[in-house]
Amino acid sequence: MSGGHAERGAGRPLRRDAERNRRRILTAAREVFAARGLGATLDDVAQRAGLGVGTVYRRFSDKASLVDALFHDRIDDLVALAETALSEPDSWRGFTTFMERSSELLTDDIGLRDVVLGSTAGGKSVANARERLDPVLLRLLRRAQDDGHLRPDVRPVDVLMLNLMIGSVVDYTDHVRSGAWRRYLAVLIDGLRAGARTSPLPDALADADVEAAMRTWSTKRP
Repeated sequence: MSGGHAERGAGRPLRRDAERNRRRILTAAREVFAARGLGATLDDVAQRAGLGVGTVYRRFSDKASLVDALFHDRIDDLVALAETALSEPDSWRGFTTFMERSSELLTDDIGLRDVVLGSTAGGKSVANARERLDPVLLRLLRRAQDDGHLRPDVRPVDVLMLNLMIGSVVDYTDHVRSGAWRRYLAVLIDGLRAGARTSPLPDALADADVEAAMRTWSTKRP
C-alpha cells in the first residue's frame, strides 16, 4: 500500500516487528473505516489492531496520514475504473458500467465514500489522486452525450451527488438486505438516458457550493 511518505521515519527500513505492526494497523484501519467511516478515531484503530495507541502514532503522525496511506490506492482504483470505461467501444455501456462498479466500491467502504465526498480527509496524495478522477469522468460523460446516449445536462457533480444518494440507500437498507441499492441505481440510470421523457433539470451545484458541502458534510451526519 502506498503512502509510506506520510509516516514518521519514512525512508528508513522498518524493523521486522515495526513492519508487522504497520500492516496490522493498516488492516485494522481498513476494517474500521470501511464499517464506520472516517469518524472513527486512532483509538478505535488501535483497539481493533490489538495495539496501544502510542504504537499507532509512532507509525502514523495523525489520522490524516493514516487515511492518506490507506486510501490513495483505493482512489486510484476509481480512476482505473473510469479509464477502463473509456476504453469500452459502446459509450453508454462504458458509462453505466462505471456507475455500477464505482457504486460497488463506494457502498462497500464507508471510509472511501467519506474520502471521495469530503475535502478534509487524507493528505496531499489523496487529494491529487481524487483530482485525477474529475477529468476522466468528464470525458466519460461527454463521450456518452456526444453519442446521444446520455442526457446533455448531466455534469460530473451530478455523479458525485448520485453516489451520495446510493450511499444513503445502503446506510438505510444494507442491514436488512444487502444489495438493495442496485434497484435504485437502475432507476437513476434510466433517468439519465437521453430521449427519455424528462423535465429540464434545475441548476447544478456551483463549484463553491460543492466545496462548502465537502468541507462540512461529515459534521452534519448523526
